[in-house]
Amino acid sequence: MAYVNPAGEFTRDQRYIATRITADGRDGFPVEAGRYRLVVSRACPWANRAIIVRRLLGLEDALSMGIAGPTHDERSWTFDLDPGGRDPVLGIERLQEAFLARYPDYDKGITVPAMVDVPTGQVVTNDFAQITIDLSLEWTAHHRPGAPQLYPESLRTEIDEVNKGVFTEVNNGVYRAGFAGSQEAYDQAYQRLFSKLDWLSERLAGQRYLVGDTITEADVRLFTTLARFDPVYHGHFKCNRSKLAEMPVLWAYARDLFQTPGFGDTIDFTHIKQHYYEVHRDINPTGVVPLGPDLSGWLEPHGRESLGGRPFGDGTPPPPPKPEETVPAAHGTISGR
Repeated sequence: MAYVNPAGEFTRDQRYIATRITADGRDGFPVEAGRYRLVVSRACPWANRAIIVRRLLGLEDALSMGIAGPTHDERSWTFDLDPGGRDPVLGIERLQEAFLARYPDYDKGITVPAMVDVPTGQVVTNDFAQITIDLSLEWTAHHRPGAPQLYPESLRTEIDEVNKGVFTEVNNGVYRAGFAGSQEAYDQAYQRLFSKLDWLSERLAGQRYLVGDTITEADVRLFTTLARFDPVYHGHFKCNRSKLAEMPVLWAYARDLFQTPGFGDTIDFTHIKQHYYEVHRDINPTGVVPLGPDLSGWLEPHGRESLGGRPFGDGTPPPPPKPEETVPAAHGTISGR
């Protein structure tokens, strides 16, 4: 399965299923507790956003979560973590089955996160950017008491502006560097990425969060890329001007979020490294997964409290994750792998 564009610049296929799950059900899929299943992989940064938002908003009881394994083949993500290799709720071995149940001739990417309608077994949407916004705005009837405002109306214009630049230059920028098929394309991607990271460092030097004084959707979107930077993007994707741990402001900002309930407790470094190094064989032909880097630094003091800010605004931190959704300790920072 090839990821590198031999012609030069990597271009992401952004043809997603645009159906939405809304409070009024205008697309035919009304918000209902227990009706839908969020399918994710802890390896994927786009899926990791949905995992975090679901945690922060306390939607665990209303929206179940299926966790695919860290690797996939050309067909799709598989449920090899579950007994018998089948999702226990959907009863399928591959996420592809849910896509084909709705679109028998589906010819686009089988991606996570995906929302699946449990009664029919059909995928509803895999539009990752819209999924998290809708969890904030459309699922309010099922939010936990004390759920934070991740997409407050007064800040939406600024959040959208920041998110646009972060997606283009950072979230997707690391892939543009990693999957570049020519020196020129790589050079341009590299410069664009680090130019934006420098801009973010300047912005965050004097404020604790990206927009406003509380955690918002913008922080969630940047965090999932930063969490993967040193374990994967620095080496595997050649984003090696400097490690995250060598960019003081961004490193402290990332640690601040990592140590905030709902962020670091969703990160599975083992799955992250297995996915990138084993799946992208055109970049890493041997499939060998590196043992490093040392990840214990994520738990060191960050000092960002001095900038003020209130992580959850008028809300409260989420409770600990459910036992069945807890990342194994050996997959986080404790083992340093």
